[in-house]
Amino acid sequence: MKKNSLKIICTLVILASLVVPTSAMAQSKKLTQIQMPLLYDFDPLVDNITVTVTIKEIRALKTIDLLSEPDFYVKVKINDKEFISDVWENMKYVENPDFSVTSEVPKDDEFVNITIELWDKNNKIDRLCDISMDDGNFTQARTADIVYSIAAGVWWGDDSLGDPSGLGRLNGCDDNSIYQEDRDCELWFDITQNDFDQDGFPYWLETEAYNTSPLISNLGEDADQDGIPIEWEHFYGLTYFEWGHDEGYYMVYDPFSWENYTSIDEDNDALNNIEEYKTWQWGSDPYRQDIFLEIDQMQKQPGINETTVPLESYEHIRDSHAKHNIVWHVDDGRLGGGEVVPYKADLQEYDLDQFYWKYFMHQNSNNWRRGVFHWGFIGYNVTQTVGFTFGSRIGNMYATDCFYLPALFLKTQVKLIPLFSSLARKTFNNEKQLALIYAGVMMHETGHSLGLNCPGADCHDGKWPWEINYWRYGSYKSVMNYRYVYSALVDYSDGSRGKNDWDDWSSIDLTNINPRPHW
Repeated sequence: MKKNSLKIICTLVILASLVVPTSAMAQSKKLTQIQMPLLYDFDPLVDNITVTVTIKEIRALKTIDLLSEPDFYVKVKINDKEFISDVWENMKYVENPDFSVTSEVPKDDEFVNITIELWDKNNKIDRLCDISMDDGNFTQARTADIVYSIAAGVWWGDDSLGDPSGLGRLNGCDDNSIYQEDRDCELWFDITQNDFDQDGFPYWLETEAYNTSPLISNLGEDADQDGIPIEWEHFYGLTYFEWGHDEGYYMVYDPFSWENYTSIDEDNDALNNIEEYKTWQWGSDPYRQDIFLEIDQMQKQPGINETTVPLESYEHIRDSHAKHNIVWHVDDGRLGGGEVVPYKADLQEYDLDQFYWKYFMHQNSNNWRRGVFHWGFIGYNVTQTVGFTFGSRIGNMYATDCFYLPALFLKTQVKLIPLFSSLARKTFNNEKQLALIYAGVMMHETGHSLGLNCPGADCHDGKWPWEINYWRYGSYKSVMNYRYVYSALVDYSDGSRGKNDWDDWSSIDLTNINPRPHW
């Protein structure tokens, strides 16, 4: 992590703090550690301190049950009190669990121990799923053990600020089991506590660190006028490190010190911190890479066809990226975009530039979504019958951030060679096959905008078994390879298969979509 790391380890005496609040922000050097008093109240303004753990989303990244989808349930332990959720039956993705637990904790104990476990219900023996980094014994290797501070409102442990999977997100693939069947899952959560003014900032933090009033909500305030409010700078700017004698709280971003956030991109994902803040509502993290894609779709052809992307396609792509700790977000209408474009029978390539300007940019050359979102358009066959990637140009700024997919052509691929197609996609279900086709092609075209263009990619004479490049680049198991783009493989390659294989995942350049001068 970067920036001035101001250590704010300190304790306070309650009566003194009520009269003369001390601001750690006013200090320019490390504060002296003061031994905690034997009796202490971390929040005298409330009768009880309660900590709440909220489960926001659960996703299976691997096969959990062979004959059905998982039957998930969650165990949460807050200190010594255990809570167990209901079972979400036969659900690979639990998008709105509606499960949160609250427990009263001691007011004089700074730290709260929290454990999160994800289980799959079975008739005989329930099985523990993996949401951790493989630390500790068998159980601990699959669960998340977290320490939460009621003094500062931050947590650390198996999930912490700046870790690979992002804050509030657990990933069972973090133990490098990406291509192993290890019951790996993804779990999103949040930890909060009550406070008098309901702004989420604990009493100790307000009186001893931020020097704000614990009686008045500070949500939305931007004291340093750097474009990002205090709640984001607290969530992603304060953490706790366990470094022996240097153990304590560290500030990465100071809510009262101006930062040039437009020039900061900690995770090199093309989003500066202003853009990270704008997309925070959708789950972005400034220390973990995110990809955003807006999909605009043409209205269906009257009486014949439609251009709707199967929702399952998005899930396939999201899972592939999630294993590598790249969170993939689609806007098909759920993030404020996802426009429906009027049907046009004689669609030509030059129409795409006009659609981009009208439906993505909304005729605003300063639209902040450019350089943040990729843009995909689903329509009918144009002068080319297959999908392609192309760039956008606004003024003298150019970006490779767009792709086009022809709905009619993709639909013909479902049963191009019926038996071969079904075997390649491991299903005889036409709808599932179409979902795989869309997923593979969208990931392929996005890959081009991410800079993937190695030997074996777009190899036109490597599609069929009678072509030599079909075998030459067979080890390159990637959607960038035409051999696999319409198959059940919705993935980039990791370069581990020897000759003529390439490491796509390490070659991705998310900053490719940032507009650059072009004359």
